[in-house]
This record gives sequence, structure tokens and C-alpha cells, in this order.
Amino acid sequence: MPQLVPTLIVGAVILLAFLGMFLGYRGRQRRQAQFGRPLPVPTELSPALHERELFYVATTLRDQPLERVAVAGLGMRSRARLTVHSEGAVLELRGVEPLYIPVASVQTIDRSTMAIDRVVERDGLVRIGWLLERTPVDTYLRAGTPPETEATVEALHPLLGCGTSAGGATHD
Repeated sequence: MPQLVPTLIVGAVILLAFLGMFLGYRGRQRRQAQFGRPLPVPTELSPALHERELFYVATTLRDQPLERVAVAGLGMRSRARLTVHSEGAVLELRGVEPLYIPVASVQTIDRSTMAIDRVVERDGLVRIGWLLERTPVDTYLRAGTPPETEATVEALHPLLGCGTSAGGATHD
């Protein structure tokens, strides 16, 4: 019985910490509501040019790799499936509606070494720079081995339209 009071105090502190994290994340979602939502996947797409199971790391504001975007399920890491079509890319995150990145929104395709709390070997992440409605964002994906990362970057390159940077460079 003498350990009951300290146990209750520790439990209350842990609950307050989780409540603070929940309220902070919900506040981030509310502040970012003006960013818009990803487009739904069109009902008809051309055959897939490339498909890969990979790991979704994060979506951040462009050139701010520590500022996570939390709208529409983009705030949580998860397993994912990337499908590249001539019209754009489809990213299926577990537990979230699939999102569509149309060719017109894609601005850069390259590699990176870090995003938020994930640091990997040099050029170990695939980075897709695109527009979430009018907000420039970077989506980071972990394809696995260096050859898988390179194959994913190469498969995404046809999505680059006129006036975009070709990528291939490292973005740290």
C-alpha cells in the first residue's frame, strides 16, 4: 500500500504527457487545415509503370524537413504502396484513404538522407516535392536497399513536367 501514492502520481504524469501530445497533434491538424487535402485517386488510370511496397516516412513543408504535415493521415509513418502511372502517383498508406499526386503537382524527384526523426544512409530516402493544393510539400519514402531506392527514383522521373527540377540531386 505504501507504493500506491507514488504509482498514482507516475500514472497521472504519464496520462498528462499523452494528453499533451494528443492536444498538440490535434492543434497541428487544425492549424494546417488550410493546406487542403490530397486529391482522391481517379477511377480510371493507365496501367501501372511501377509498383513498390515501401515505408512512408513523412510529408513535410517544402525545404523544412522538421515541420511535419499532419492533414489527411499524412502525419503518421506507415507501410505504404506506391504505384506510378503516366498521369501521376498513387500512395496507399495503411489505414488512410489512398492519395493521388497528379503529374501537374510534381515539382521535384530526388533523394535525401533525413526527414524529421529518420536519418538513413546517404541518399537512402526518396523525396517527392509536390503541391498539396497550393502548399509545397516534400514526401519522404524509404524504398529499402540502394538499388530499390534508385529504381523508385527512376520510375518517378517521368512524372516531372515542364519547369520542374529533374532531381537526382541529394537533398539533406
